[in-house]
Amino acid sequence: MTAISASMVKDLRDKTGAGMMDCKAALTENNGDVEAAIDWLRKKGLAKAAKKAGRTAAEGLIGMASSGTTATLVEVNSETDFVARNDKFQALVAKVADIALGAGGDVEKLAAMPFPGSTGGKVVDAVTEAVATIGENLTLRRTSAITVSAGAVGAYMHNAVADGLGKIGVLVGLESTGKVDVVAALGKQIAMHVAATNPIALGPDDVDPAVVEREKAIFADQARQSGKPEAVIEKMVEGRIRKFYEEQTLVKQAFVINPDLTVEAAVKAAEKDAGAPIKLTGFVRMAIGEGIEKEETDFAAEVAAAAGTN
Repeated sequence: MTAISASMVKDLRDKTGAGMMDCKAALTENNGDVEAAIDWLRKKGLAKAAKKAGRTAAEGLIGMASSGTTATLVEVNSETDFVARNDKFQALVAKVADIALGAGGDVEKLAAMPFPGSTGGKVVDAVTEAVATIGENLTLRRTSAITVSAGAVGAYMHNAVADGLGKIGVLVGLESTGKVDVVAALGKQIAMHVAATNPIALGPDDVDPAVVEREKAIFADQARQSGKPEAVIEKMVEGRIRKFYEEQTLVKQAFVINPDLTVEAAVKAAEKDAGAPIKLTGFVRMAIGEGIEKEETDFAAEVAAAAGTN
């Protein structure tokens, strides 16, 4: 019996557009024979998205859902922004976001979770099956979640096209035993702040040490060009790093709602109205297509080429 590796499953998925679990089953049933596995999937109607599976999907929607003190975000990509206005696509993303509440931020777990009404029975199958009806390559890219034991998860959706659906989704966790409405309102304000400023970490201690060292090296080189002594340069670098933290970490940033306060000061000030301490536990910011290299298409050239073949 041939061992089925993750790379074999990925390769088959890339070729057919079928779900991960279906690809694994196909390879298992056919002892690792890729061509036979493709035929197996085609016979079951699971490879109908194959021709579209290789096309870049960098548009789409961020979906958001919440339940109690848990909230989640999902990113489902399409090839064009036009699809984001499609009712069927919006319904798909909203349903995936609801299901993601049980995935704990694990996209592989989410992909394998049951999706009512899907022929294949799973979330990943529902996404693949939607390719045939919507007409574009669609991908379930990622999911994140925030849970607090008490308090609230603030949420904000930027460029919303429908309730809980948009281009930038943000979640902010606030632990507190105080008034939930006060904590939730603060959480939404901080979520709006995060959408606008895109901090790289919660606080200075949460910044990747490699990033800090790189910034220090850059600042030191810049300072040396001024001809200052090393002792002076060291102090200059310390000052620049403090400024870096103020600009790049959430708790040290000037709060966009009230720039006279930092975010951490705003949280502290809200404790009086909440009637209890408030702890900012974390945040998630998810923007559609970030990090995906988009293909540049010259439509004029394509039309000219097509005309030349007729």
